[in-house]
Amino acid sequence: MTLIDPALLKTRLGVLAGRFDVDSLAECDSTSSELLRRAERGAPAGTVIVADQQSAGRGRRGRQWFSAPEAGLTFSLLWRFNGPASQLAGLSLAVGVGLARGLEGLGAQGVCLKWPNDILLRQGDGFAKLAGILIELASDRRGTQVVIGIGINLQKPAGDLPQPAAGLNQAFDVLPERHELLAAVLVAVGEALESVTVDGFFGLKNEWQVRHAWQDQPVQLLADEATPLLGICLGVDNDGALLLETESGIQRILSGDVSLRRIASTPEVRRL
Repeated sequence: MTLIDPALLKTRLGVLAGRFDVDSLAECDSTSSELLRRAERGAPAGTVIVADQQSAGRGRRGRQWFSAPEAGLTFSLLWRFNGPASQLAGLSLAVGVGLARGLEGLGAQGVCLKWPNDILLRQGDGFAKLAGILIELASDRRGTQVVIGIGINLQKPAGDLPQPAAGLNQAFDVLPERHELLAAVLVAVGEALESVTVDGFFGLKNEWQVRHAWQDQPVQLLADEATPLLGICLGVDNDGALLLETESGIQRILSGDVSLRRIASTPEVRRL
């Protein structure tokens, strides 16, 4: 039996139940891959695929995202916008704001955001990855189709991981019931996407900035076969581009195909 019952989820969504068409699968290769296939066959905006297990889940930069029953909540949401993809700058950041809103609305403590698409949990003086977002765009004469993949750790992942990770149960005294959690996140992310339709990322920028984990902190920006770029993380601009204060001035980083890491303060990354 699948862990998410679409009929039960509708009761949690209330008046917005008709905005989302949810299909719950015991297993699939990837919720985003399955949703892309359905989108090609004409699935409507608001279609959601949620799976107990993924055999080939995808994360950013080609990484795999593993999920298992009870340990995580993995789903993908289809949305459509009028106009070209170039008008959707900062979309992953906007989704992050929506996801954070949904979790905080249920009482989560310590939720923070990291550019361009990670949700972190504050733990003492540090942070651990709580959730990830992967956005895939396709444009045609009708506008832009967006598949938004979201993976949330409900429990802290086991094993040797490349960066600290956390579980959502660490942000609550009592972890919300799964249907309640998914409903809250869908509603909040949907509201953020509607905001993007009207105002772009600009309307959500201040909310993102308030939750920014590494504001005014020394960081290094890593890209394949490139020298790490050191600087002070100033947050983002109105288009969602990362602003990095370096010795040569403030640089605007547009590509999300990089890794951003916080580092200990050194003379090379002191505030200019």
